[in-house]
Amino acid sequence: MDAASRRAFLGFATNALAAAAIGAAGTRLVGVAQAMPIDPDLGRVDKPTDVTQAQWGPPQQPGWGPPQQPGWGPPSRPGWRPPPPRRRRRWVCWWHRGRRHCGWRWR
Repeated sequence: MDAASRRAFLGFATNALAAAAIGAAGTRLVGVAQAMPIDPDLGRVDKPTDVTQAQWGPPQQPGWGPPQQPGWGPPSRPGWRPPPPRRRRRWVCWWHRGRRHCGWRWR
């Protein structure tokens, strides 16, 4: 019979703590789930719904140019782009083939 090692005991203790934490979280979630109201007619499919579809985005008008992209705001100007991000030089050090190299790098 093998003597219990410190590593085996610590592994057992870690697993026990994890199981206790999961059990505590599970009991908390079960209590929250029991407090939530449930629709009594949840499985009924034949009843009509009084829900209207939501309208979003700009209106689509036939014959008035290309279709607009969905979303809000004015259409973008053709040929306009945001400016490119600025590049900076930084003094950095890095490892290459086991040696440390330092110098200016673009970022």
